[in-house]
Amino acid sequence: MTYSGDVTPGGTPAVRELDQLTITKVSVGPMDNNAYLLRCRATGEQVLIDAANEAPRLLELVGDAGLTTVVTTHQHMDHWVALEEVVAKTGARPLVHADDAAGLPIEAGTLADGDSVPVGGCALEVIHVKGHTPGSIALLYRDPAGTPHLFTGDSLFPGGIGNTDKDPDRFAALIDDVEHKLFDRLPDETWFYPGHGKDSTLGAERPALPQWRARGW
Repeated sequence: MTYSGDVTPGGTPAVRELDQLTITKVSVGPMDNNAYLLRCRATGEQVLIDAANEAPRLLELVGDAGLTTVVTTHQHMDHWVALEEVVAKTGARPLVHADDAAGLPIEAGTLADGDSVPVGGCALEVIHVKGHTPGSIALLYRDPAGTPHLFTGDSLFPGGIGNTDKDPDRFAALIDDVEHKLFDRLPDETWFYPGHGKDSTLGAERPALPQWRARGW
């Protein structure tokens, strides 16, 4: 079945099989949060991006293969409601950017821009995109056999960047980081996976960048 990235709360997960990595996307909780389970096809090791809600459902998704790491894209509560229970029941290591660590309900290891998070034989590059929160991150998987895959949390969505509460300084920081650290570095075919809703590609969104900057949100 062709991967579309369309998921609904309580619905069937969307699964994408890459050459070396399997990506499973599921929508959880009342705010329709996306959680992403990544599995290295060579080793079976798994990493979860945003233990957002519905811990029993996420644990069922993890299954008997276990979980090595949970990465939280930013400190907002809707992205970590299930974090404590998932970590307690799997022994996974929680990770978050240092600037958002104080906002989590449990102690977590800290990340910085340019760090690498292993997923078995694969790796995710940490990209700090401040503005939605001080420590918001995106996670980049450079597929050696295909296009880049980018997990953007609440910093980039189809149709615009994340909420900055009409703060001009936060908006300027986020639009600059999104443009220069993501769009300027990565090709149009880069597929991105946001913290809520549907996926998109950088190419589909690139023409609207000047409009986003001009409207201020």
